[in-house]
Amino acid sequence: MNPPRADQIVKQTFQLSESVENISDWLASNTGLAKGRIKLAMANGAVQCKKPQAKWQRLRRATARLPKGSTIQLFYNPVLLATKPSSPELLEDCGRYSVWFKPPGIMSQGNEWGDHCSILRLAELHFKNARQVFPVHRLDQDASGLMLIAHDKKSAALLSGLFAERKIEKSYRVRVEGTWDSNQQRIEVPLDGRRAVTNVKCLECVADTSLLLVEIETGRKHQIRRHLSHLGHPVLGDALYGVKNSQPLHLAATKLSYPCPVQGRSVTFELSIDHIKAYWQ
Repeated sequence: MNPPRADQIVKQTFQLSESVENISDWLASNTGLAKGRIKLAMANGAVQCKKPQAKWQRLRRATARLPKGSTIQLFYNPVLLATKPSSPELLEDCGRYSVWFKPPGIMSQGNEWGDHCSILRLAELHFKNARQVFPVHRLDQDASGLMLIAHDKKSAALLSGLFAERKIEKSYRVRVEGTWDSNQQRIEVPLDGRRAVTNVKCLECVADTSLLLVEIETGRKHQIRRHLSHLGHPVLGDALYGVKNSQPLHLAATKLSYPCPVQGRSVTFELSIDHIKAYWQ
């Protein structure tokens, strides 16, 4: 077998016809990748396995033993695996869940190509793998702002329920191109054939840009970005719905207010504009 080039993407699935005593040795032998690259892929969540009568899970332990009949998937992308994510900031530890600031560039969850650039994995490492982590909601990879992470299944269900029932008040600060022509506006343009409502208040207009306070009543994919672009005011740095340039996405989730199911009272977490400006340079 010719070994893959150092920059080559490898995506392979294996079905074990016999048990394997050391999975990193076995993968190195059967893919042609150096063992060090295999270990990096495993540590960064790019190797998954499914044992007989079990669910898929990420396989991180290089010396793991796998039984006959197991399925292994390797998703090796050297560029992604070499990416060094920014560090999220723990704002408050509420015990059964925690509140974080997610910098831009970090995913909400991992994908098949790994999870080392996801806030879930980074939170797990922050707690030294002593706590479970469960997703509660999502935030675009290029966006920044507040995120909740649950640490047990019950808390995850309770918090997810609050989002699903629209019992969590969410606010965003967004800087867009152009001068916003009114102080306040309600946008009701359907997205993907479904109702979508975005409420906008202009906070300031500077140098042909506008800083907006945005709240959404629905949660469609890229709703804020699509609605603002539809009105001719794409978010600064939005290569998908605006103009591609070197600027970061100027969109941040800055406020979460909700009845806390753990503490039994209403709580509010809010970021100042100064907290996010450093990431908008």
